[in-house]
Amino acid sequence: MNSIKTTGAQAVMKSLVAEQVDTIFGYPGGAIMPIYDALYDYVSTINHVLVRHEQGAIHAAQGYARTSKKTGVVFATSGPGATNLITGLADALIDSTPLVCITGQVASHLLGSDAFQETDVVGISMPITKWNCQVTKAEEIPAAIAKAFYIARSGRPGPVLVDITKDAQFGVMEFQYEKRTRIRSYRAKPKISKTNVEAAALLINNAQKPFLLIGQGIMLSNAEKDLLRFVEKSGVPVASTLLGLGAFPNNHPQYVGFLGMHGDYAPNIKTNECDVLIAIGMRFDDRVTGDVSRYAKQAKVVHIDIDASELNKIIHADVAVHADAKEALSILSELVQEKQHTAWLQEFKDAKKVEVETLQVSAKELHSEEIKMDEVIKILSDITNGEAVVVTDVGQHQMMTARYYQYNKTKSNVTSGGLGTMGFALPAAIGAKFGAPEKPVVAIIGDGGFQMTLQELGTILQSKVDVKIIILNNRFLGMVRQWQQMFFEKRYSFTEMISPDFVALAKAYSIEASKFEARTDLKETLVKMLNHKGSYLLEIMVAKEENVFPMIPTGASVSEVRLN
Repeated sequence: MNSIKTTGAQAVMKSLVAEQVDTIFGYPGGAIMPIYDALYDYVSTINHVLVRHEQGAIHAAQGYARTSKKTGVVFATSGPGATNLITGLADALIDSTPLVCITGQVASHLLGSDAFQETDVVGISMPITKWNCQVTKAEEIPAAIAKAFYIARSGRPGPVLVDITKDAQFGVMEFQYEKRTRIRSYRAKPKISKTNVEAAALLINNAQKPFLLIGQGIMLSNAEKDLLRFVEKSGVPVASTLLGLGAFPNNHPQYVGFLGMHGDYAPNIKTNECDVLIAIGMRFDDRVTGDVSRYAKQAKVVHIDIDASELNKIIHADVAVHADAKEALSILSELVQEKQHTAWLQEFKDAKKVEVETLQVSAKELHSEEIKMDEVIKILSDITNGEAVVVTDVGQHQMMTARYYQYNKTKSNVTSGGLGTMGFALPAAIGAKFGAPEKPVVAIIGDGGFQMTLQELGTILQSKVDVKIIILNNRFLGMVRQWQQMFFEKRYSFTEMISPDFVALAKAYSIEASKFEARTDLKETLVKMLNHKGSYLLEIMVAKEENVFPMIPTGASVSEVRLN
């Protein structure tokens, strides 16, 4: 292979080109200046999005990765620039999002001397990255970046961090680049046990009440079509975790709802009535299971996951299949018998009817005059045909969106699932639009979460990215207030919010904006926002004390899901 003399900083850029990187989210600073200087020669081929805070950069990269199926790339400088990535790294790790973060570091002779803007970001980020390393020599840069990309996107994806000292960036080396396709002792794709898949098929074929739970692992392995084939052949009802929304069309007759703490009534109670529970690409987190000692005890459990550490971690699996979801579903579809579970599906429909009727009565009693979050989400879902990319923050609006938006397209749901990071949505929506420029991107955010990263309106101003922003303003940190109402005797301790004039704020960033307070013309207002050319911020004043139901209180069983 031919090699060319280059600086370490130039080697970073050439390595990113070799990995076909087209977008970088970042913020320059002293220790990463040589890399930014090298980036200057690539402005016509690589789009750099200048954010307003490094946390914004990493959340934007997460949104980009989730909609584009590519690895998100982040640049940040040393010290506070690097530590500002920490929340995003933790978020990306728990939500299996592939990222390569490149941080500048002080020169190697200053390491450990408490130099200006020096911090041990490798040590700090070790437990919240899939892999990280520090590079102190220019000639080590290409191999480190090649390894970083391979690890980030293979197996169960996750974030990696490469910390490069300033002298390594200035150093001169012979550049050559080889993409990694394997790493010794790291098996990205497990060897599937056909015996275990056959055992799973036997359980499914003999089941009277099988029930399938799907997670984001379906989309990470591009198994959506394989899933559809398996579901339609086997006849099993399907429910989704929060991050799994979009993997299976919500308008399909076998889709029975959203799982977990604020999920639908039917899939929660039926979890404890099925005879075979099949979980694919999901990890049985506590929001899904409630009290694990009373979770699906009557059922045989089949668990399929690419991460061996998730198998038998929370819920014992009678048949554990360590496999990529796509490969497992492909084999499983051949082995299962063609069936229809009509009576079993009807039980889900009957339970859904109970939920709908109960919630309608509660809504009339509690908030007859005020706009409710679910009204907004239902109309948005209708006018976008469930095909927009919807990015949510964390809180009541997130659960309402998960419950009432009809996700009919894959890669259309971007949210912070495991870490629950408030402030995620605005920067993630920016990244999501760069990842899927052909799709409408709508960020749905509460008044609290919006104020955590609102400086990224400046990123929208400068990049001219087309993002629609809906602030559902209930003048509270709504989910915390709901818990205070239900479990802390309505002692609203520091949850009431006084917010700025969001419309004036948006207009200060040259973003068109309006405020909506009356129920009339809600649909027309949302249509106007979607049809607007360019970004638009719509503040909708919603009921102050609306609660999200159903709800499984902490420590309760999924069978004890409350409807009011």
